[in-house]
Amino acid sequence: MKGKPMKYLYKTRLSWTGKKKGRLSSKGKPDIEVACPPEFGGHPDIWSPEDLFLSSVEVCTMTTFLWFVNKENIKPKSYHSKATGTAELIDGAFQFSTIIIKIKIDLNSEEDRVNVEKIIKKVTRACLISRSINTDVKIEADISIV
Repeated sequence: MKGKPMKYLYKTRLSWTGKKKGRLSSKGKPDIEVACPPEFGGHPDIWSPEDLFLSSVEVCTMTTFLWFVNKENIKPKSYHSKATGTAELIDGAFQFSTIIIKIKIDLNSEEDRVNVEKIIKKVTRACLISRSINTDVKIEADISIV
């Protein structure tokens, strides 16, 4: 397959369930209740498109990181992250201007730390979701040897 372009299709379904809520589905996966966020008259206890957008960048960052460390045969002891997305009015329309992902990684050795620091620099450029958006994505990594 080397040299051949690859294409993948992802499919979801959405059904309105009343008020400003719906049920998001994808074959073989649990449904997710979704709604408009409270800032726009929605529901605070239900996943919003903004939550899902931010989390898709955060999850893609983690899975891309895990792909790289696996390729380098690095076995992290732990990985945790927190993401903050700033949505603001720009040129008359709301958009996410920045996403900051703070990652806490525990490793086994100083050698792993050197390699993981290099990997972190590649992750945003390699993550499919980060590459697909105009939002500035920044990673702040706290790496410890334990």
